[in-house]
Amino acid sequence: MLWSWFSITWLPVLYTAGVAVVLLALLSTTLLNWVFFPRLYSRRFPESDKLISILIPARNEGTIIGDTVYRILSQSYTGFELLVLDDNSSDETAAIVRNWQERDPRVKLLSGQPLPAGWLGKNWACHQLAQAATGEMLIFIDADVQWRRYTLASILALQAETKASLLTVWPTQILSSWAEFFVVPLMKFSIISYLPILGVHFTPFTAFAAANGQCLSFSRQAYELIGGHAAVRQEIIEDVMLAKAIKRAGLRLWMADGARLVACHMYRGWTAVRRGFGKNILAGHGNSLILLLLSTIFHWAVFVGPWLWLIFGGGWAALSLVALVLVLRGLSEWVVNRRWGRTLLMAFALPIGVFLMTLIAGQALRWHLGSGPEWKGRTLQKRDAKVAVKELEYGGERRKL
Repeated sequence: MLWSWFSITWLPVLYTAGVAVVLLALLSTTLLNWVFFPRLYSRRFPESDKLISILIPARNEGTIIGDTVYRILSQSYTGFELLVLDDNSSDETAAIVRNWQERDPRVKLLSGQPLPAGWLGKNWACHQLAQAATGEMLIFIDADVQWRRYTLASILALQAETKASLLTVWPTQILSSWAEFFVVPLMKFSIISYLPILGVHFTPFTAFAAANGQCLSFSRQAYELIGGHAAVRQEIIEDVMLAKAIKRAGLRLWMADGARLVACHMYRGWTAVRRGFGKNILAGHGNSLILLLLSTIFHWAVFVGPWLWLIFGGGWAALSLVALVLVLRGLSEWVVNRRWGRTLLMAFALPIGVFLMTLIAGQALRWHLGSGPEWKGRTLQKRDAKVAVKELEYGGERRKL
């Protein structure tokens, strides 16, 4: 009886203290990132003999690839080649790129080879692009990424300034539906509030490694040293694994916010959002169902629980936690977009985003228990058990990461 009374009495106190500690820790990370997270801004970069290779894997991107190519060809820095690999598209992707190729000699259309066993489609496409590229810098971008006129010059200037072996840029995300509004911004929220940028830039620890495959700029030497996409041939989150490989090799990883010089409309509508995040979410948790479950419980307890507690009479304690949640999410959004209206909306939208991410986790679970994630008409191979050391064949040599 005494234990029951003690548990009931102290449970709200323990919950309040625990959630408050978590929120304050996340708020501290957000404040530090507000100060130290670099933003890409318009800069000029002098023309040189150094050739840049811009590499785009494209599968059924006929609705957007023309605009993407046009924006790249309009760059202020002109010393580049643009390689687009048509990954067995069933639409007009190849025809559109071929038309641009006839108009500008910097454009080269590659036809993707059949997907070999043991590879995921995007990784195989990027590997083929890298093999065909002749530049000293390799910049991989997705087909739905939009560049402004000074984007390439700004990327080159920042990479030269920081001496980064890999510079990854987080694009400004374009949102056009309710599902995108509630879910897509959570990707950058997790970076701004969970990942200390100083750890990314100045420590060798892979725990601080992250990257966005929508824009990855490698020095060729670094890319080849870590084994390139061949080293991550079976990885769904190949961008993060490449970033980890950079750190393991003792090379410099640098991150920057796109600051509207780089934009992306990655998913359109709930179905695409659910499938897109669903194929990545389990891999992002180390392919561990237990870790995914614990993560889901954590986010409900920290970001949804205070609202529920306030509704059901939690009083000042619950109100204080809700206020911390709003400040945290609002500040993280302000760091990214600097727009008060959207900042306030995103602050109040967080619980709905957590609910939708739970549905996405359910989709990932169904795929895991079935044949594997599905994306762009392909079933992605399920990962085998994790291994500490990967041995792979690359460039005729045996490499270990």
